[in-house]
Amino acid sequence: MQIKPILISISLLISSIGLAQKPDIDIIKTKNGTLQIQPVLHSSLVLTYNKTTIYVDPYGGAKMYKGIKSPDIILITDSHGDHLDFKTLDSIDTSKTIFILPEETAKKFPKKYGTEMVKLQNRQGVHRLDFFITAIPMYNLPEESNSRHPKGRGNGYIITVDDKQIYISGDTGDIQEMRMLQNIDVAFVCMNLPYTMTIEQAASAVLEFQPKIVYPFHYRGQDGFSDVEAFKKLVNTKNKAIEVRLRKWYPNN
Repeated sequence: MQIKPILISISLLISSIGLAQKPDIDIIKTKNGTLQIQPVLHSSLVLTYNKTTIYVDPYGGAKMYKGIKSPDIILITDSHGDHLDFKTLDSIDTSKTIFILPEETAKKFPKKYGTEMVKLQNRQGVHRLDFFITAIPMYNLPEESNSRHPKGRGNGYIITVDDKQIYISGDTGDIQEMRMLQNIDVAFVCMNLPYTMTIEQAASAVLEFQPKIVYPFHYRGQDGFSDVEAFKKLVNTKNKAIEVRLRKWYPNN
């Protein structure tokens, strides 16, 4: 008569395993290896190329990074708390990490972070661990002194991984520098009001610079979540060749 409790225990074990699983990891083949893409939360993601791991804007606490290899490189786009999250940084092993970040953001780092800090201004680039990383402008329109993201403070990034170019938008408006991008293989594009773009602006920009794959991310706004399904439709109605990948960036969405 112990079958029922055993079945319940097995069921609970399966459920707990399911809850602990990470989101699906997307795999992109490059000329000389494999690039893995793992969405984490909001605008945070993990890129792994061969044995090198890059965290972008680590955020959300230690639980979000459980089971993921410690970062070789951390990219930070801005000084706002959903991009520069010291609670999360302190919960992961960054003892051998290279930080690449805007100069204004670097000023906020305590001295206890003795790792290498590479400060990039817009349009500057750096080689590290077989990657070439370029800082791209990210800012709000219209350009105003009191905007949430003034021009020059934060960085988007282009990461050259083998023969692929990965674009991280950061918190940007519908700026010309994004529309003028070329030969982007994978793009992560923000869309949330009042901080960045509408889905219509984001779709229009994507249709202009035509990445092969685009991930809508950073889509939680002041009034809830942007309609990423509608964004996908706006893009693919005019260009079916752009692959729009919708992934789970928020636990309850």
